[in-house]
Amino acid sequence: MRRLSSSHRRYNPLTDEWVLVAPLRSVRPWQGEIESTPLEPSTEYDPQCFLCPGNVRASGARNPLYEGAYVFENDFASLSLDPAEEGAASELFRTKNELGVCEIICFSPRHDLSLATMDDTRRSAVVDVWVKEYERVGALAFVNWVQIFENRGAMMGASEPHPHGQVWAQSSIPTQASTEQEMLRRYRERSRSCLLCAYAEREVELRERLIYANDAFAVVVPFWAAWPYEAMILARRHARDLVELHGFERAALADAVGVLTRRYDALFGVPFPYSMGFHQRPTDGQAHDEWHLHAHYYPPLLRSANVRKFMVGYEMLAEPQRDLTPEDAALRLQHRDC
Repeated sequence: MRRLSSSHRRYNPLTDEWVLVAPLRSVRPWQGEIESTPLEPSTEYDPQCFLCPGNVRASGARNPLYEGAYVFENDFASLSLDPAEEGAASELFRTKNELGVCEIICFSPRHDLSLATMDDTRRSAVVDVWVKEYERVGALAFVNWVQIFENRGAMMGASEPHPHGQVWAQSSIPTQASTEQEMLRRYRERSRSCLLCAYAEREVELRERLIYANDAFAVVVPFWAAWPYEAMILARRHARDLVELHGFERAALADAVGVLTRRYDALFGVPFPYSMGFHQRPTDGQAHDEWHLHAHYYPPLLRSANVRKFMVGYEMLAEPQRDLTPEDAALRLQHRDC
């Protein structure tokens, strides 16, 4: 595909939305907010950290002296098993009870090891925990959706510097997942094939937005990306969820996560902030053959370690807008040493 240097719109088939691509905005003068430079924790153990082994958390609970990945129930959970009182329903004012559980996953006992900096063995262990928790929590009778995610860095709202992720499991399928599910279903009914199988295969062939690929996963800057260095990790075969991955595919997922996060860090020479999460089939007992395992990465940085992309104004009132083409973003990530 020809790289477009003038403003144009691109269609996102996963959300049925458009994004405005305006490459000339990337060179406009910047006298706006300058962020502080993100820093990686420099010590293996921090006695003041709420998540380090043996330390007391803010709730008063004490962490065990864990040696691998450590999972525990979030002390300040957004979802619980206590139903709220049902309000009066009307067309304009509706409420619905939402049951759920929230967990924290400390990736390792090391305060200074992120998914980008840990070795393959530790990273593969994290993937194994993701698989286990998706299967375990998803088996609860009231859980229909399991959201595994990580917010890396204070810029993305991480309240603790110790590298960790989260699992939120709930009774409803949330809005973004529901939208993707509908679009995947429509494509399957229309074409008798999988949207993301076709998309991953085509991106690997074109290589214009491909950051990295191994035998089981492709890492791309999506054609329709809204954030400057947004990325997706896509299974190259039709796996519906993490549980369906074979052993070598789990290792390949850990490899893909490691390559992407290391290239992010190398881009501006800092621990790259992002929010990431997996989208996979719901745990409501249905087959959901339309679903295809993938992970979204949404990093905020735009020009440097100190200048971020703001989704404001036009983006909030009209539609998402990006300041450099996905092809240019992919090119910069392709050529980063890691």
